[in-house]
Amino acid sequence: MIVRLPGPLDPHVHLRDLDWSHKATFASETAAALAGGYTGLLDMPNTPPPTIDLDALALKRERIAAAALCDWGLYFGASQDGNQALYPLVESAVCGLKIYNNETTGTLLISDQDLRDQHYKAWPAFKPIAVHAEGQTVADILALVRRYRKWTHFCHISTREEMDLLRAAKNERLPVSVGVTPHHLWLTEADLPTLGALGLMKPTLKTADDRDALWQGIADGTVDIVESDHAPHTLEDKASFKTPYGVPGLETTLPLLFGAVKLGRLTIEQVIELTALAPRRIFGLPCGDSTYTLIDADAEYTIERQNLRSACGWSPFEGARVAGRVLEVWIRGQRVFDGENVLAQAGFGRDLADIQTHNPWQQ
Repeated sequence: MIVRLPGPLDPHVHLRDLDWSHKATFASETAAALAGGYTGLLDMPNTPPPTIDLDALALKRERIAAAALCDWGLYFGASQDGNQALYPLVESAVCGLKIYNNETTGTLLISDQDLRDQHYKAWPAFKPIAVHAEGQTVADILALVRRYRKWTHFCHISTREEMDLLRAAKNERLPVSVGVTPHHLWLTEADLPTLGALGLMKPTLKTADDRDALWQGIADGTVDIVESDHAPHTLEDKASFKTPYGVPGLETTLPLLFGAVKLGRLTIEQVIELTALAPRRIFGLPCGDSTYTLIDADAEYTIERQNLRSACGWSPFEGARVAGRVLEVWIRGQRVFDGENVLAQAGFGRDLADIQTHNPWQQ
């Protein structure tokens, strides 16, 4: 069966380049996005130099615009030192604000609730706030959502406790959306002895019960998006004394989900909603009929590192049997991937902030 996905969009990736060009580049990772079936992505602000001031934002926009093979958008990062005065100046150039409220890669952790409050108050309501929040911090952020009623996307939720809090928030009709990752849906802490450093990410892998709670969240509609949290590091970096957090995922997310379809765990309609319709709806990014991906849902294969395009060259899912081979990717009427070759030229990708139409809370 050939399945057409209308403009798959990953709203949670860390592309590297700039100070971390030894790990990956905008060109290599947008090529990986196309090979993985994605037509667009939103890049997080914590790759150095962090996107927390006007110069860093201008530099990243210039570099990614020249190199990107798929469509792209950027987040602005909330700063520990306070950069709220810049928000009205950058809102039109980014797709949202990212606030890191628990430990992560980089230096953007904001653990003080009063400072979080200041950032929430200052951010214009038109575009979403994306948050890294774990455990009790989810409840702390929900208190700010209640106060300011600004749309908040909770990234990479990983535990039953967090899922229960967000299910209740949705029942309360708070303006929130929920993302989960493939590594938290398929892997648990029991896989760490086998994966070693290749299984280290933030949030960390959790219990089988937590994993099951995420699948229940998909089944009952609490989960809106499956996002890759693509964060490539070289094998050398992963083997270093201080192992960095993060795993690649742009090329394995859709195959894992279509593998779940094969097993009867998901429907094709759910995959389309979780990877295409919901991300574009939540972030206000329309998609015309000429932007789409064709997937052979019946094709089964094994994930092998030699077939991956991400510059890091590995996957925590290596050896997994999956389904859903990407046949073609089309963006704005141009075929950019033919199932084997990336056909787009450097700079073909457009800035999605230019077409962002609304905050879902304002519909």
